[in-house]
Amino acid sequence: MGAQWKAKHREAAANAKGKIMGKLAKEIQIAAKSGADPDMNPRLRLAVEQAKKASMTRETLERAIRKGAGLDGDQVQYTAVTYEGFAPHQVPLIVECLTDNVNRTVAQIRVLFRKGQLGASGSVAWDFNHVGLIEASPEVADADAELAAIEAGAQDFEPGEEEGSTLFITETTDLDAVQKALPEFGFKVSAAKIGYTPKNPVSAASLSAEQLAEVEEFLGNIDDNDDVQNVYVGLSD
Repeated sequence: MGAQWKAKHREAAANAKGKIMGKLAKEIQIAAKSGADPDMNPRLRLAVEQAKKASMTRETLERAIRKGAGLDGDQVQYTAVTYEGFAPHQVPLIVECLTDNVNRTVAQIRVLFRKGQLGASGSVAWDFNHVGLIEASPEVADADAELAAIEAGAQDFEPGEEEGSTLFITETTDLDAVQKALPEFGFKVSAAKIGYTPKNPVSAASLSAEQLAEVEEFLGNIDDNDDVQNVYVGLSD
């Protein structure tokens, strides 16, 4: 299912959009801690582009930047927390959270994992590659993803989340260099971050329709939590 799991057939309802906007605002705030000028802050620039793509209002976007940069005297304090474990039927996953209350988050995660298995740190991470993930779309008709991956220095590539896009996979240390190089080969970068890809994913074909539905429901509940930013799952199509 790719490097990062996304809920299938997500409703474009107001509450779902609100959760998406909340996660985007958090990413902007975290990025803005390194500087409020998107032209001088690559992570913030990408976060702003994603927010605009999702139709975040200018007022909300600017408020998130100011809050993250501490321009109004109340700089946001988020803690990054990572959880590892298994969804039903031994499907491994890594959950990344950004929270202003770690005790609240861990209590909620424990409840969400009742139908799965919450593991200790390192219990699942060994079965994932820690990599750079760059989502990019062709800007010219003859843009070649394979050539771009080779020339820009990516390790691998696969179809991206959006139709026609490509996910370029890099060494963590090469993320910045590769995202800067991709435009030379006709690709516009829409997102770039450090994340995970599974080494030995469970095949969805090995699960019954009922089992797969249980996994999807479990992952959907995890992804819906307000403190969860990213969910990486060892499950292949």
